[in-house]
Amino acid sequence: MDNGTFNVSTTQATQPVSEWTESFLLFIKATIMGTIIIASIFGNLLVIVSVMRHRKLRIITNYYVISLALADMLVAMFAMTFNASVQIFGKWLFGYYMCDVWNSLDVYFSTASILHLCCISVDRYYAIVKPLQYSLYMTKKVVALMILNTWISPAMLSFVPIFMGWYTTEENLRFRIKNPNVCEFVVNKPYAVISSSISFWIPCTIMIFMYLAIFREANRQEKEMYNRHGAALLLHQNNTNGDMLSNSGGSSKTLTLHEINQDLHHTPTRERNISKMKREHKAARTLGIIMGTFILCWLPFFLWYDTVYLCETCQKNCPDAVVAVVFWIGYFNSTLNPIIYAYFNRDFREAFKNTLQCAFCSLCRRPPSNLDFIDNRRPSIRYEDRTRSIYSETYLKHVDRRCSDFGSSL
Repeated sequence: MDNGTFNVSTTQATQPVSEWTESFLLFIKATIMGTIIIASIFGNLLVIVSVMRHRKLRIITNYYVISLALADMLVAMFAMTFNASVQIFGKWLFGYYMCDVWNSLDVYFSTASILHLCCISVDRYYAIVKPLQYSLYMTKKVVALMILNTWISPAMLSFVPIFMGWYTTEENLRFRIKNPNVCEFVVNKPYAVISSSISFWIPCTIMIFMYLAIFREANRQEKEMYNRHGAALLLHQNNTNGDMLSNSGGSSKTLTLHEINQDLHHTPTRERNISKMKREHKAARTLGIIMGTFILCWLPFFLWYDTVYLCETCQKNCPDAVVAVVFWIGYFNSTLNPIIYAYFNRDFREAFKNTLQCAFCSLCRRPPSNLDFIDNRRPSIRYEDRTRSIYSETYLKHVDRRCSDFGSSL
């Protein structure tokens, strides 16, 4: 009797604890996924608005950046939100048709993102490795066609085979009809090989070879620049010694060579070329970090994707937690790109700061009250209050001037 009572009380005591633990874990999961979604939406929106507002960022390469940010923002709005609902509620809530829509959007936006990065690597390759051909090949029309292709071609891999039912097996189609509250992306072997190759493996191979050539050329150009700089300093020292000899009775031709050397090595055109080269190298480094981050985030997913659907026994033994983790690691890449821009690129960092300041400067304003009107005849208003009010008005005018003159200042 005592043992029976003890077992019942233990069961009743452990049941609320397990329910509380599950609720707490569910709250942590929902908080993490919600934070990733919100940060991705607002971060990529900040990239789009900053590039559109600031003239300094309106270069050809950043057209791809805007399009990539739009793709990442749509990933958060449509792919992440549906996945989060499944993780939180434990079932699919939107019916049979919307399951195909969600799977199509997921494949579509992830493919579009990597195709954008592939286009960026090609753009950087011509800008650094073949700079003389860059202005001839990478025109605004060519860039527009490349961006348009990155948005149209993924539809052939996502919407068409998924809505036609070519992507999955007959057993899964029958199962989905009987269980509309279950939405699992089960694919057949041909679609797994084709989709992973087009969406990840082939573009990644192209990007890796492009960036290897870019970094080799960038290192060569930097070494050449430093060698020229060292040779110019050595020649300058020799010419200075020649000037000293000419002042003591030597030839005046040395001074003429010195002046020619200064003209050759310190012309504005050369300075502009060096500045442009440094800017191109910095952009290549930033975009290379973005590409590397993309590969690290999506590589676990595509390794799992190919392993599971090419090995039937692996698919049955794969835990649901592993599937959720590899999905959200890939999704997290859409949140990281704006952070990379802000950390590694000073122009983007200043543009983000200016855009946020202009967006929230209206919060600094408050409706006037009786205390805001300064009357010098009233001794009750202190000098500190008048000074604070004048400082606030001056600061707000400065912010408004920066927000209105962003096109000419940057």
